[in-house]
Amino acid sequence: MKLYSTNNKNNIVDLRKAVLNSLAEDKGLYMPLDIPMLNDSFLTHLPQYSFQEIAFTICTNLFKDYIPANDLMEIINRSMTFAAPVVNITDKIATLELFHGPSLAFKDFGARFMAQLMSYFNKENNNEITILVATSGDTGGAVASGFYEAEGINVVILYPSGKVSDIQEKQLTTLGKNITACEIDGNFDDCQRIVKTAFLDQDLNQRFNLSSANSINIARLIPQSFYYFEAYKQKRTDDNLVFAVPSGNFGNLTAGLLAKKMGLAIHKYIAATNINKVVPDYLDTGEYLPIHSKETIANAMDVGNPSNFVRMQELYSTLESMRENISGYWYDDNAIKDCMRKVFKDYSYILDPHGAIGFMAAQSFLENNNAEVIFLETAHPCKFIEDVENSISTKVNLPDSIQQLLEKEKVSIKLNNNFQSFKSFLLSKY
Repeated sequence: MKLYSTNNKNNIVDLRKAVLNSLAEDKGLYMPLDIPMLNDSFLTHLPQYSFQEIAFTICTNLFKDYIPANDLMEIINRSMTFAAPVVNITDKIATLELFHGPSLAFKDFGARFMAQLMSYFNKENNNEITILVATSGDTGGAVASGFYEAEGINVVILYPSGKVSDIQEKQLTTLGKNITACEIDGNFDDCQRIVKTAFLDQDLNQRFNLSSANSINIARLIPQSFYYFEAYKQKRTDDNLVFAVPSGNFGNLTAGLLAKKMGLAIHKYIAATNINKVVPDYLDTGEYLPIHSKETIANAMDVGNPSNFVRMQELYSTLESMRENISGYWYDDNAIKDCMRKVFKDYSYILDPHGAIGFMAAQSFLENNNAEVIFLETAHPCKFIEDVENSISTKVNLPDSIQQLLEKEKVSIKLNNNFQSFKSFLLSKY
């Protein structure tokens, strides 16, 4: 498999380098040089395949013979160990539940696959990998769980102080060992800026073998495409099938677009956001205007300059082609709370704030379109328990794993949002 940088299509690398380096030297993101169309017979007979077999088929088409089949199947079997069920809410709206993994968030799929893939590529290397990851919520917990005790890999997670839920914070600050949490006095964009600057810093790159577990890494993106095929398999319909994707950094949506490019018969995707509505605004006006992110109760989507927008542009080079394949909607906190309350009252289904945005986007799309819509429920409602319970006036039951987690002690390194402070910390720690 060959990949190119979004900043220079002549900058071509193999899969191992793209995964371990994460970001190209020219600051671009890696994209597959070739996106193969899957065999018609495979797509027609999806119900005959297990989730793991679907993942294997996608990977063998993308990777070619880069990883031996037995090794690849082992990577998939070790990482894809939980289900992604589709649950009907109304006659026209269903949800794809992506919170059945260990950290109760969709990012478990990408983080666990990436951990296995990185370990595979680094197994004959004596140098440890240092992974830097910025999180606005669920990425940190998924990465911490996926990479915990991974041999030869240290993980440093940066998260905005006071801007993630208590459960999210405990998931990334209580493991210890090879997982270090840095609590940054700022917002997610500050955390992401520090990580991106670190990858370009000469001193750090001489000292460390740096990589990233954010959705800028292609190893996060590829496995997120698996569950669109799995959802299509479960929901096969004669109507147009649309996915409403709650979006922050837009890796999840980009993975869906990748699935469509590989031949999955999806009519359209919906970019569903909170008030950080940079992409819906772009689809409306044609102007891409990054903003300073604003805090909302759907905090995993509090992103003002989505990293994966450049990949979306690579997949759809014109505004017109992007509009043909993507619609955009956005909602504020009041609408999110109203939606959680109404869906619980009408359908006895508990949404988290991000799923509520997906549900509302599905409703908005159906006002003017004939289709069936699957929205992604990206996190378990308990991860946003205060806002959810206040909205639905009902107690949310905590899974046993979360009850045990809340009893653990938080351990974090508090830093300001200056890159030099983080650099000094990193150099002193390792």
